[in-house]
Amino acid sequence: SLLMKRKLFLYNFKNLRWAKGRRETYLCYVVKRRDSATSCSLDFGYLRNKMGCHVEVLFLRYISAWDLDPGRCYRITWFTSWSPCYDCARHVANFLRAYPNLTLRIFTARLYFCEDRKAEPEGLRRLHRAGAQIAIMTFKDYFYCWNTFVENREKTFEAWEGLHENAVHLSRKLRRILLPLYEVDDLRDAFKTLGL
Repeated sequence: SLLMKRKLFLYNFKNLRWAKGRRETYLCYVVKRRDSATSCSLDFGYLRNKMGCHVEVLFLRYISAWDLDPGRCYRITWFTSWSPCYDCARHVANFLRAYPNLTLRIFTARLYFCEDRKAEPEGLRRLHRAGAQIAIMTFKDYFYCWNTFVENREKTFEAWEGLHENAVHLSRKLRRILLPLYEVDDLRDAFKTLGL
């Protein structure tokens, strides 16, 4: 099936602050070709990690086989259960630099941090510098995913307790990661000036 089971989606995409036991990454995607003012949907679906290969790399292999027309613009949107690890962020950034006619938006349910807690933030910054738009999934994004990628049997998406609060918390965390370092220094100076 092209669509994800409801339980699978809810378990893997829940934006919990401590998501123990959720070791797999799921990636829902939409690929569109932009023709002047209109866009044409080319493909959508979902992927998950497979035997030692992260889902982001699987997607890059998949899209590379398309032989994209360099004279056309493409927009890819990802909804991921975890943000990319450092290595995947590096691969995706390199891919974006190789395909300047392609834009990527990433909406993620949770931020991934490995043992080396400095690597992933640096990976996200690299991805951001390569032109990827990165954001935390909000109710609107979950609603869209539920109606696009999930076998929902006409059931309406219902937010779980804490969805909004966790999204706000994670958005702030992501913004701090993506803020250019000089802005952080400017903030520190401003706080010193204010005596805070």
